[in-house]
Amino acid sequence: MRNISAWSIRNPVPPIVLFIALTIAGFVSFARMDVNNDPDIDFPIAIVVISQPGAAPTELETQVTQRVESAVRALQGIDQIESTVQEGSSQTVIQLDIGTPIDRAVQDVREAVNQIRGDLPDGILEPQVFRANTTDNDIASFTAITTDMTVEELSWYVDNAVAKELLSVPGLTAVDRIGGVNREIRIVLDPTKVQSYGLTASQVNQQLRQVNLNAAGGRAEISGTEQSVRVLGNAANAYQLGQTQIAIGGGRTVRLADIADVRDAYAEVRNSAEWNGKQVLAFDIKRGKGASDVSVFAEAQEKLKELQTRNPKVQFEVLFNNTEYAKDQYESALWALIEGAALAVVVVFLFLRDWRATLISALAIPLSAIPTFFFMELLGFNLNQMTLLALSLVAGVLVDDAIVEIENIVRHMRMGKTAYQASIDAADEIGVAVVATTMSIVAVFLPVGMMPGIAGQFFKNFGLTVVAAVLMSLAVARLLTPMIAAYFLKAKGHATHGEGWLMDQYMKVLHWTLRHRWSAVVGYLASLGLTLFMFMTLPQTFQPNQDQDAVTASIEMVPGTTLEQTKVVVDRVRDLLAKQEGVENTYSRAFVGNGHAGRTGFGRAFSFR
Repeated sequence: MRNISAWSIRNPVPPIVLFIALTIAGFVSFARMDVNNDPDIDFPIAIVVISQPGAAPTELETQVTQRVESAVRALQGIDQIESTVQEGSSQTVIQLDIGTPIDRAVQDVREAVNQIRGDLPDGILEPQVFRANTTDNDIASFTAITTDMTVEELSWYVDNAVAKELLSVPGLTAVDRIGGVNREIRIVLDPTKVQSYGLTASQVNQQLRQVNLNAAGGRAEISGTEQSVRVLGNAANAYQLGQTQIAIGGGRTVRLADIADVRDAYAEVRNSAEWNGKQVLAFDIKRGKGASDVSVFAEAQEKLKELQTRNPKVQFEVLFNNTEYAKDQYESALWALIEGAALAVVVVFLFLRDWRATLISALAIPLSAIPTFFFMELLGFNLNQMTLLALSLVAGVLVDDAIVEIENIVRHMRMGKTAYQASIDAADEIGVAVVATTMSIVAVFLPVGMMPGIAGQFFKNFGLTVVAAVLMSLAVARLLTPMIAAYFLKAKGHATHGEGWLMDQYMKVLHWTLRHRWSAVVGYLASLGLTLFMFMTLPQTFQPNQDQDAVTASIEMVPGTTLEQTKVVVDRVRDLLAKQEGVENTYSRAFVGNGHAGRTGFGRAFSFR
């Protein structure tokens, strides 16, 4: 590393080509990187959900939950098991040891549950085993507005046309409709007629299940070719279903429509959404892991605009957008990086008082920061609050090595040397010191990037980004800065160096400190003690409080609460939020049954400024 600067000065083409390539790669990587609020994190958590509609919590605890816990307790890497049982649903959360391969652990849990499948009650639905998903949050909510459709038609339009169109967006994984109704073919039996034919409701249900289905029928040879045969039994509509013949014994049958009212209707309403107190049909969108919040939202808006063009009867409006905070944070971080770089350049000029030397030092910032994006992409990072914080933090550090190099070169030039010779001598003179300075920063932040645990997954983005940036600044300082100085600076002969009013004041303080050495030691001990005291007294939290111009209130009701009862409480909370100063809009959602959070009665109210 000591002689590499001299080689770069004598052979300027390879370093120039190298950094041009790295800069282009950095621009390309920056354009392709996703913008998110937080990095994608893999929590070492597996979740088992087993549902049995209508089952009491006590029954589920003894017949399902305890057996699931016993089955998974013997697996390796289990740190903690926590179960939640409510009416009709059992959820077991399995927290794994830090460092346990999550994919393998989820597969082991799934196999353990499958082994006890025969011991579980017959009425349960298929057990669901999955990993905790940190990206499974709503990134935006929209509402569909129309004056030419019924609620049923608009609900089916959102479920079919809108959902299908939005799911074609790369990275968009789910479209959840809130409000509206679900289509349902209802068969309402007439008890008198059913009893008069000697039938029961279970017999009618069993016959419909046997007849109303599509099934494979094997293969047949037709005209010398083999064709697959299917048995089509599903009714095309409610009328056709009503014409189904129900056997009543003795070789006799009766039409379903003669003993029941068959209608194409909608299911019981299980959720509702309101915007500023007015009921709306809303739908939320979610992104998948590895996708960009901002890009997914932007492409979803484009898809909705295309739908509006094809069907002007239905208009879409944004109710709330969680990507605005990520976008604002991204823009503010970039501006902070630019402002920090500009201030660093100003400080360099004030001390060197040479515009050529200042320009060479300033080049170190973009030539170090831009190629860093290339290495960030290689590491699988995206543009989130941790990586942007790292780049903002090192904006001034990136120019440090270049300042040391250029200042020493200027000092040698003022000794009467040419710019070419001064660059060679000065760079070789402090090469080891520059490398040692950079490696000390790497020694601090590299362990931060290697931290274990969930916090380590956040700081991996931060620490390794800082390491990549400062290593790039070292390469710039050792390869480019001396080479550019050798050909760009102008020697002006012998001159004084390191003088001026500011330097004189510094030298006075330095001389006083050397005469009173214990003052520095006492000052160091006092600052160390104060640092430890503040460290112990400051509150600790996983993430700092963030002001995203929104307030969310979650309401949990007791088991058995109906949608109407939940909605009354949600409306009261919404009204309280709406009365607060600065609130512009409110968006509330009410659920019943399991809801989004798997609770018996659940609601949310949002307010926005």
